[in-house]
Amino acid sequence: MTNIWRPCSSCKKPILCGNTYYVCSVSTCNRARAAYVFCTVGCWDAHVPALNHRDAWCTQERAPREPATVAVEAPSPGEPRRRIVPTAAPAPSAPNPDDVLIVASRLKQYITDRADMNTSADVLEALSDIVRAHTDRAIDRARADGRRTVKGRDFV
Repeated sequence: MTNIWRPCSSCKKPILCGNTYYVCSVSTCNRARAAYVFCTVGCWDAHVPALNHRDAWCTQERAPREPATVAVEAPSPGEPRRRIVPTAAPAPSAPNPDDVLIVASRLKQYITDRADMNTSADVLEALSDIVRAHTDRAIDRARADGRRTVKGRDFV
C-alpha cells in the first residue's frame, strides 16, 4: 500500500502520510472540492499571485497517518452497494487561551493617534480576553441560528 496522502497543488510532488503540509488561509482555497495543499511554503507562495490573493497566509497542518481510501465492495446478488468510508480525521487541537489576538502595532498606533498616549504590554492580553469572550458569545448566536458562519450581527 502506498504511503502518499495527496499531491502538492503547486508542484505535484507527493505529500506523504504523517508529514507536514501547508494550507492557504483564503476560504476559496479551502473548500472540500478544491482544497489546495502545498508541500512547502515556497509552493504556497507560488500559488498566491496566480490567484490574486491580497491578504493571505498559510498554516502548517499534518497529513493523516494513513491514506484515506474509499473502497466500494462488490455486492452479493440482491444486496445494495455499500461504500466503506474511512473514519473522520481527528479534531483540531484547541486554541491556546494565552494567544494574543490583537495586532499590537495597529492598536498602539490607534491609541497614539487618538489620544497621544502610550500602551503597556498587558493591554494586549486584557483586550484579547475581551475579544475571546465576545467571540464565544457570537459563535453561540450563530449556532443558535443554525449557521456555521459567524457574522457581524452576532456580536451585537
